[in-house]
Amino acid sequence: MAVKEIRVGLIGYKFMGKAHSNAYRQAPFFFPDIKARPVMKAICGRDKAAVTQVAQQYGWESVETSYRKLVQRDDIDLVDITAPGNWHTKMALAAAEAGKAVYCEKPLANNLADARLMLQAVRKAGVINVVNFNYRRLPAIQLARQLIEDGFVGTPYHWRACYLQDWIIDPDFPLVWRLDKRIAGSGSLGDLAAHSIDLAMFLLGDIASLASLEQTFITERPRLAETTGGLTAAAAKGKVKVAVDDAALFVCRFANGTTVGTFEATRFAAGHKNFNTFEINGSKGSIRFNLERMNELEVYDRSDPEGHQGFKTILTTDPSHPYMEGYWPPAHNIGYEHSFINVIHDLMNAMAQGKGLDPDFEQGVKVQAVLETVTKAAKSKKWEKVPQA
Repeated sequence: MAVKEIRVGLIGYKFMGKAHSNAYRQAPFFFPDIKARPVMKAICGRDKAAVTQVAQQYGWESVETSYRKLVQRDDIDLVDITAPGNWHTKMALAAAEAGKAVYCEKPLANNLADARLMLQAVRKAGVINVVNFNYRRLPAIQLARQLIEDGFVGTPYHWRACYLQDWIIDPDFPLVWRLDKRIAGSGSLGDLAAHSIDLAMFLLGDIASLASLEQTFITERPRLAETTGGLTAAAAKGKVKVAVDDAALFVCRFANGTTVGTFEATRFAAGHKNFNTFEINGSKGSIRFNLERMNELEVYDRSDPEGHQGFKTILTTDPSHPYMEGYWPPAHNIGYEHSFINVIHDLMNAMAQGKGLDPDFEQGVKVQAVLETVTKAAKSKKWEKVPQA
């Protein structure tokens, strides 16, 4: 029987566009039993010369410079949105109205109202919708979920998460789009903490209430020089105000009534490039993970004999571990890009069966509700309830 084809239109071609493009190319290679094959029909960007160059490099069949034209094309089944957050809502609404499945980068939107509009639109259109919290699909995270469901940690008491980077400590680093509230919506909160929030909810359930603080350390930055961006951005003359958080911290209570949690996200942690960690402590044991050692999961079992207790490291590269059957022999590590490949594998299989895939836009709204509550609590200096999706 012929494998179904899913014709993809990708909006955005830089960091996330590259990661998504690679995933479409690699998923059928690593997973030959994939139930649908992604066809890279069109990539969209406003700079025609630049997007044409990357289309050739990444392997896309055609180019568009208007997302509205892209979503209206008859040869597109799935619209993949990797543009900055201020574009997510309008692009997703247009895609849903055109009857296309929507795969959107995180966070889902720049505010809760827009996220809810996106959820309403995909529900009304009846289209498959997915938000890209790719870390969920690392083998170590999947194994952690299995262990929790099997009762390894017992009753979960504590969740603690840190997502630390250091790339904007220099006060002379310019105001790139991730530091521009009009485009990004927030700073470390939406960029980093969104991942930690989703992982917490994936592993332990919804967050019920929280108290928080946000801090902006550098209140003015140089303007961004034209045609530059990313980590190598250059400064232009003049200064502009920084309106996003540089750091966000909060404590929370989970809806399960037992677990309490702490979260820290900052891009001012010198020496940390992409330090995304969490630890869960329960009545029977503990689990901890560090993205910088993403092929490992540390576990502590209280039932081990006295004198033999301690954290042990599981190298999550065995064929028995989630997704690893498609990759290399044991102890041959996978990398960051494979999290995206695993998402595409699952998305293609879901679409082949006409089913949805978690995390969907409803989960994206739940994460957005927590993000918005963090900002609300930082202003009120009180505990705040997280609104329902």
